[in-house]
Amino acid sequence: MFVVKWLVIAVALIALAALLVGQLGMLQGHAPDDLGVRDGRLKPPSKTPNSVTSQAALYPDHPMRRYADIAPLPLVGDGPATMGRIRTIAEGMPGARIVKIEPGYLYAQFTTRLMKYVDDTEFWFDPVANVVQVRSASRVGSGDFGVNRERIESVRSQLLAAR
Repeated sequence: MFVVKWLVIAVALIALAALLVGQLGMLQGHAPDDLGVRDGRLKPPSKTPNSVTSQAALYPDHPMRRYADIAPLPLVGDGPATMGRIRTIAEGMPGARIVKIEPGYLYAQFTTRLMKYVDDTEFWFDPVANVVQVRSASRVGSGDFGVNRERIESVRSQLLAAR
């Protein structure tokens, strides 16, 4: 009984310490310096299962290509109208902060409420494919519990509801 009591106390202290570390912003990581569109491509997927990208097929030998693969977003109207709608959707999502807006490109950061993890999410109107290419990745950790995929699919469903 004595060991169980101390084990419970130890687990509670570890959980409290982890929460404090998160609240102090120590789990945010650093913003990547290589985001954006280069030669018609967004950044490749992460090397761990914590990102999704609609351009995963451009990296056939990438170890996370299958995990990261997600469909691009369809246009609702033209490119600028679709990007405006995506901006409105993103701004309404929990923990969102729009960091960069350029013609045909949007970069947002999403911060979790409790642990303050940050995900970097990009949307790019691809005029050649006539779709919006997407990439969403966690900054830290080797997994994301499917959060990035869920975020993009939420944007997709809200975008399609606007049709």
